[in-house]
Formats: sequence, C-alpha cells, structure tokens
Amino acid sequence: MSNLETTIEQKGARNGALATFDTRHDLPAAVRGQMIALLNQQLADTFDLMSQTKQAHWNVKGPQFIALHKMFDEFAEGLEGYVDDIAERITALGGYAAGTLRMAAKASTLPDYPTDVVADMDHVRALADRYAALAASTRKAIDVATDAGDQDTADLFIEVSRDLDKWLWFLEAHIQA
Repeated sequence: MSNLETTIEQKGARNGALATFDTRHDLPAAVRGQMIALLNQQLADTFDLMSQTKQAHWNVKGPQFIALHKMFDEFAEGLEGYVDDIAERITALGGYAAGTLRMAAKASTLPDYPTDVVADMDHVRALADRYAALAASTRKAIDVATDAGDQDTADLFIEVSRDLDKWLWFLEAHIQA
C-alpha cells in the first residue's frame, strides 16, 4: 500500500469517511472502499483549495487587483464544480461524502493559507504553491484509481488534473517575468 493510500485510510477511519451504503454498483466492495477514501481525501483538499482561492479573491490588493480578483473567482467556481463531482462520485460508489467545511479543514493536506498576505503577487505565489500541491496529489490519485481498476474515478481525476495544471500555468505566468 502506498503512503497516499495509507494516509487516506487512516484519515478516512478517523473521520468516519469510510461509511458505505448498499449498492448494486459492480466494483468490488474493497475497491469501492478504497476509492471512497481516496475521493474523500481529494474532496477535502479540493474544497480547502476552493476556500483558499476565495480568501485570495476577497483580499487581493495591488496593481493587478481587478484581473486577479476576477481570475481567482473563476478558479474558485471551477473548483466548486469539482467538489460537487467528487462528492457525487463518492455517493455513487455507495459512500458517505465528508463534505462540510469543517470536515475538509480537518482532513486537508494543504498548508493553511497565510493570513498576512495582501499584495497581489504574494497571493499568486501562495496559490501557485497550493495548486501545484493539489495537482501532484491528483496525479497520484489517478494512479491509485487506475491500479485499483476504477477507470471512472481515474477519469474524473484526469479532468481535475487538466484544469489544475491550466490554472497553475495562469498563476505562474504572473510571476515568471
């Protein structure tokens, strides 16, 4: 078992995220349990990143204010869609989506967003670090889902990964002068 899988299992057990319900879904129960834990971890991290992006959106200041304010809002909206997709995949597998803000905060692996950040490019750097971290864990999640034989979950993560990479590119373009 990989470190990611072990961490997911441990966090899932602590948070009650491994609850399952009867389903006619044809994936084996053990695979569904593993995917539910994996999806709940990605749900926590994605929800956390969405809230951190909104934090930047509300508090950005500086010459790039309007462009970044709008861009951060678009990113948060995109993440919100993925939060919903991930949670729905959990429940489709017969799982319980651990999807409150408090659950996400407790389970997230992302670093806390700095509370002393105001300047536009400082927000960009802080978000770039977090988008890169979620993109990396999402690629690991793709591998875990693929290895488990759950192509639908892997496909969902591939879609998320593509947008995270695009958004990271947008962020890095602001600081790569």
